[in-house]
Amino acid sequence: MEFVTRFAPSPTGLLHLGHAHAALRAWRAARRAGGGAGGRFLLRLEDIDASRCRAEFAAAIREDLAWLGLHWDGEVRVQSAHMEDYAAALDALAARGLLYPCFCTRADIQREVAAAGAAPHAPDGSAVYPGTCRALAPAQRRRRLETGERYALRLDIGRALATLAAPLDFEELGEGRRVCAPERFGDVVLARKDMPASYHLCVTHDDALQGVTLVTRAEDLQPATDLHRLLQALFGWPAPRYAHHRLLADAAGRRLAKRDGAPSLRALRAAGFSPAAVLAMADPDGPGGRL
Repeated sequence: MEFVTRFAPSPTGLLHLGHAHAALRAWRAARRAGGGAGGRFLLRLEDIDASRCRAEFAAAIREDLAWLGLHWDGEVRVQSAHMEDYAAALDALAARGLLYPCFCTRADIQREVAAAGAAPHAPDGSAVYPGTCRALAPAQRRRRLETGERYALRLDIGRALATLAAPLDFEELGEGRRVCAPERFGDVVLARKDMPASYHLCVTHDDALQGVTLVTRAEDLQPATDLHRLLQALFGWPAPRYAHHRLLADAAGRRLAKRDGAPSLRALRAAGFSPAAVLAMADPDGPGGRL
């Protein structure tokens, strides 16, 4: 089997050292694969959020990776150019009765959760959706759809799990098998009007389509692997191995993030840093640990 890794940023800003850290881990894993014979390192642009993604950031990602010497193999997959693929996947789930329209606004959900008192929370800290629209009668759903009311498409997590023949798990590199519990997320949104397909659906679809065998990504995404394994099982997609690495932090211990003004690779380049110096700061064999 071919060894394939990927780096899949969203073009919502300039790359910073944290991104270089993640890209270098995936690139190095591919280049070391097969006893040095090498695997494939893919670049994917996850730009399904049209309200935040920008063409200039997509161009900068390619330029910054090339400047660092982290050259990718093959064509870059740009998710926004393949929305029909994700629509077909949603249609397949709908045909199996695993999706339902949810008409609740965020305010509606907050009110319901507040009224329920101590509501369960998903691994990302958000309140688990109470399933209000899951209980709607078919006639009610039809009427509300016919009036043009806005809705999201949610995965019926209980029904989805009931279709599986065996419990879910995944292989975490260096740690072994980990048991999945996707029910902790509740009925997650897989599509809505302003985003025709969710990150969870698109990333699992593309990992399968592109033959990714090792997913390297930050540890804050590890809980989402449970949900991704469910989607893989529902579609019969292969399960890659996973390697979740620690987040790169600044001198004060704060994780590097766009929203917190982490220095961009572009700024480091303008300040006179060489590609080798930037890669040394982002080296996964240093502060972030070894693959």
